[in-house]
Amino acid sequence: MNTTEVNLPAKACNDILLARKQYNRERGILPSHNIVIERLLLRELELRSAYTDLYKKLHMHPRALDSFFGALLDSVAFWGPERIVKARTERDELVRINEQIAEMGEGLAILLRRREELHNKSGFRSNTSYHIGDLIKEAGQHNGHFTLYLEDELETLQARYDLKYWPSLDACVDAIADDAYEAEIEASDPLTEAATVAARSSLSDFFKAWFVAIDEHRQAVNGWIPDSFRPSDNSLASLASCALGLEDDDLLSSSYVKRLRQRLRA
Repeated sequence: MNTTEVNLPAKACNDILLARKQYNRERGILPSHNIVIERLLLRELELRSAYTDLYKKLHMHPRALDSFFGALLDSVAFWGPERIVKARTERDELVRINEQIAEMGEGLAILLRRREELHNKSGFRSNTSYHIGDLIKEAGQHNGHFTLYLEDELETLQARYDLKYWPSLDACVDAIADDAYEAEIEASDPLTEAATVAARSSLSDFFKAWFVAIDEHRQAVNGWIPDSFRPSDNSLASLASCALGLEDDDLLSSSYVKRLRQRLRA
């Protein structure tokens, strides 16, 4: 194999990365991708073996190599270790918010019922809204779609059906509280689920998201990466180390990736 042939895999991979970088710059998009691309370009020598492995397995399949790098860039940019920690924090916050909504909603419904009793029995009124339709109209005044298309129809319904046909304000708040109380937190996409399913955060979360990203680009789901494609453990370790900016003692080994794959299969 001559020098040109030896360098061909690295050149092919670098050309893909440079093309993506230029595309992003021209459109002012995905700066997080370009940060990862720069890391990969600067550490080309460390990636020669990985690039050879990728090129050998993917270059015969149109767009597969580019698709693989797209999955890598997405995973690092959006599901790197720091982003996964943030996602876990946001999930925990969502749990707390739903708990607070349920608790505060229950208390607000009680207050609304008591206010209605006072309106009816105390001889005093506070001139507050009591019809859910009135509150909907008030809330929708800054929504042009509502005022143009729904407001008149809502007023027609209010005129047609008296108060007994409508839910009370406290019943609506109770429904909001019940909805929050019964909420089940789930990931909105497969990568988020893969990255946060473990009880504790670790670097393996990134790999789980990356593996899902690769699978989502396979031919079985109308992608470009062949279903049989399986990069080597060494390639995955090198690519992850460079893409994540790991150095020295933090560099990942092929044995780490091999053990991780075995745990995931189990």
